[in-house]
Amino acid sequence: MRYEEFTIEGRNAVIEAYRAGRPIDRLFLLDGCQDGPVLTVKREAQKRGTPIKYVSRERLDQLSATGKHQGVIAYGAAYEYAQVEDILQAARDKGEPPFLFLLDNIEDPHNLGAIIRTANLAGAHGVIVPKNRAAGLTATVAKTSAGALNFTPVARVTNLVQTMEALKKEGLWFVCADMGGTRMYELDLTGPVGLVIGSEGDGVGKLVKKNCDLVASIPMKGDIDSLNASVAAGVLAYEIVRQRLKG
Repeated sequence: MRYEEFTIEGRNAVIEAYRAGRPIDRLFLLDGCQDGPVLTVKREAQKRGTPIKYVSRERLDQLSATGKHQGVIAYGAAYEYAQVEDILQAARDKGEPPFLFLLDNIEDPHNLGAIIRTANLAGAHGVIVPKNRAAGLTATVAKTSAGALNFTPVARVTNLVQTMEALKKEGLWFVCADMGGTRMYELDLTGPVGLVIGSEGDGVGKLVKKNCDLVASIPMKGDIDSLNASVAAGVLAYEIVRQRLKG
């Protein structure tokens, strides 16, 4: 199901959006405000796992399109999120070993959209992103994905490490991209695999990296030492594709 991206301002409007089941991606609250309606908004957000950011009134005024935010601004997703089980089922339906993308610290919506596009073209069954420190499924992501978001499910999880641990019980193993790893051509990347990509600034987080089974590096011969996250995802994804086709 598709949802148009939306912004909601005002306490009652945000509460009603939650109670109507609208998929809210991010919530901005006035720092220090503790009155009843704001606390109700906060409770609704916590029940649904919405990331909350506390900001100054000046910041809310900058974000507001109406000037009537009442200390509350919510941003909704352009598309509904899938469940991790939906992604695994997609692999089962195709009779293929699961191939997943897991994105850690990808906050640029253009990068996220480009990676979803690559995931679709590489035959991945879905993409998993964390709720915090991550871009949501905005209209910018949808546009950058060039339509791939209509076909590639994206699941959003509270804890990426816990999700990886659960997926290992389903038979998946994980490879992350890091320039200190083993050259990707020297690794066996076949079978049920999760490709973990971090941002070009921070890379894959320590705990996430620790839970990966392999660390793959991309050979580079230039004068700089890192690729854009979406480009790195594409290079590694197509090494996985190459090995799958060969097998």
